[in-house]
Amino acid sequence: MVDDAIVATSKEHSLTLRQGLKAYRKAIGWSILLSSAVIMEGYDTILIGSYLGFASFNNTFGNQVVDGTPSITAPWQSAVTNGAYIGEILGLQVTGYLVNWYGNKKVMTGATVLMIAFIFISFFGKSLPVQLVGQILCGIPWGVYQTVTTVYASEVLPINLRGYLTSYVNLCWVIGQFIASGVLVGVESRTDQWGWRIPFAVQWVWPIPIILVCIFCPESPTWLVEHDRTAEAEAAVRRLQSNSSGSEIATPQETVALLARTNALEKQLTAGVGYLECFKGTNLRRTEIAVGTWVVQQMCGPVLQTYSIYFFEQAGLPADQAFNMNLGLVSLIRRERVRADEIQYAIAFVGTIASWPMINRFGRRTIFLTGLALIFVSLMLVGFISLGNAANSSVSWAIGAFLLIFTLIYDSTVGPLTYVIVPEAPSSRLRHKTTVIARNAYNITCIWTGVITPYMLNSTAWNWGAKAGFFWAGCTALCLVWAFFRIPETKGFTFAEIDLLFEQKVSARKFTQHRGQVAGL
Repeated sequence: MVDDAIVATSKEHSLTLRQGLKAYRKAIGWSILLSSAVIMEGYDTILIGSYLGFASFNNTFGNQVVDGTPSITAPWQSAVTNGAYIGEILGLQVTGYLVNWYGNKKVMTGATVLMIAFIFISFFGKSLPVQLVGQILCGIPWGVYQTVTTVYASEVLPINLRGYLTSYVNLCWVIGQFIASGVLVGVESRTDQWGWRIPFAVQWVWPIPIILVCIFCPESPTWLVEHDRTAEAEAAVRRLQSNSSGSEIATPQETVALLARTNALEKQLTAGVGYLECFKGTNLRRTEIAVGTWVVQQMCGPVLQTYSIYFFEQAGLPADQAFNMNLGLVSLIRRERVRADEIQYAIAFVGTIASWPMINRFGRRTIFLTGLALIFVSLMLVGFISLGNAANSSVSWAIGAFLLIFTLIYDSTVGPLTYVIVPEAPSSRLRHKTTVIARNAYNITCIWTGVITPYMLNSTAWNWGAKAGFFWAGCTALCLVWAFFRIPETKGFTFAEIDLLFEQKVSARKFTQHRGQVAGL
């Protein structure tokens, strides 16, 4: 078995991109299909926030009247928009245990069945407390999706394809938001209850296909090996490889031998698989990297992307066009006017795809650090531009434009690379639980940034406006310093090799210098 593991490692390192795409097209397909659950999450999570400006939603749920118009009080706005995070935190925590007991397939299937039931609460709920409960409950399966999809992609693919399919999860978020934006455009003029019920009903489109994918996709071979189901692991690898795989591809027996060797090594290094193990020995450093990476993704200012429309409005766009920019051309969806957020999602879509050629060429660490440096510059420019004459519409146009540039930088670097770095940092035995801890840190950070940013921009609060760019630039600078010293380069390493590098306490900046010392081990 040791010889098979060495052969598998050698073949993984010598595998070209063309060979990998040909030999693992089934694994690519299953990973793409399973990650599509995140499209549903990306769609769902922006509905409530968008509803707050919809007459149909306010007519049904408004609990105060301002200038003769129903609206929802600030505390309830905060509650319903952040309720999903509570559910996600709960869902994430239980996922760490459930996946260890039952595997990825069963947990994803169960979560999606619950999703079908929980949508009914949002669809039929006609009071704010019921909507809050619906958001909390829907957040539970969303927490499952956040972990399982990323980890599954990292475990079913060879090292030269891992980065593409884990970063694809970021693209799924963007696709979901794009779809939601289109659906919301179709109902925004409605003032009856169907203006908010129809988008909720669209959520029922996803669960059945996702359940079918979960039923028929192969289980992660890594999970099967960890549970001493070697024969099933080999069968799963056969289903992930194409039938025409040549001798340059590791056989199922060789692949499973490598997984078994990795598992045996990690058993020597890690006593158990509980959450506390994530904070012991070398696992503490690995947990810090996963947590820090996901926190950085939120602390480098992406919350400002949400407010680019605000600055275009300040530039003098008419009130009825506050969400539109006249591009003077026909959009991809045959409309002359395109919502500014749709432009933003299109930029994010292009940015994520643009990251793919760079992932294996430049590596995770280089792209992540470069992205943070460019984000720092763009945020500083936003801040400096805001020092200009506020009455000059060109100032607001420039700020909005730089925030769109920020979107391109973010979604071609930090955004997608987070999904690559996080599942590669932990050991295989603690990958789910470490990812859970990291994602919950992200959710808590989201709540904080979501609360503080309106105060920065609101004229009745701190009234910083675009000067908030200086604040987020400062945060980004701190993130850049942390990332420089803590995030290692994991490109081109097997999980067993990454284990050894952490066990040897190799500096984050020197991982690539030790490639020859751990290669093939």
